[in-house]
Amino acid sequence: MKCPYCGDEDTRVIDSRPAENSIRRRRQCAACGKRFTTYEKIETIPMMVVKRDSTRELFDRSKIEAGLVRACHKRPISANEITEVVDRIENEIMQRDSREIPSTEVGELVLKHLRQLDDVAYVRFASVYREFQDVDTFLEEILKLAKKS
Repeated sequence: MKCPYCGDEDTRVIDSRPAENSIRRRRQCAACGKRFTTYEKIETIPMMVVKRDSTRELFDRSKIEAGLVRACHKRPISANEITEVVDRIENEIMQRDSREIPSTEVGELVLKHLRQLDDVAYVRFASVYREFQDVDTFLEEILKLAKKS
């Protein structure tokens, strides 16, 4: 591993810790003595998302994160909480036996985790994901939510 400060290749690991889906390593350069952090991530077979129109695209966690950020806008939810939810969703998806997942299942996973996090964010996401066409559909979802609470 090259030192990002001086470029020397003689670095040593001084601490290793498991992180979410990776291993965090603190390293120290033998030449300049500076420390830096690296992350090792297991290389996996790419997950494909099958969209409603049957097209396929690579799984992109940033799309889930962007949807959650929009749904949680102006809600008392920290960026760390959003990242943790995205990590949990990604873990569930990657632990599947199949290397393909329908986009509808991804959406339902997001809804499941949002429901546990914040009711308003859940309804916001559901209104876009389920393509509410009118106020009645929106009201039905809110009434379902109220019954489960």
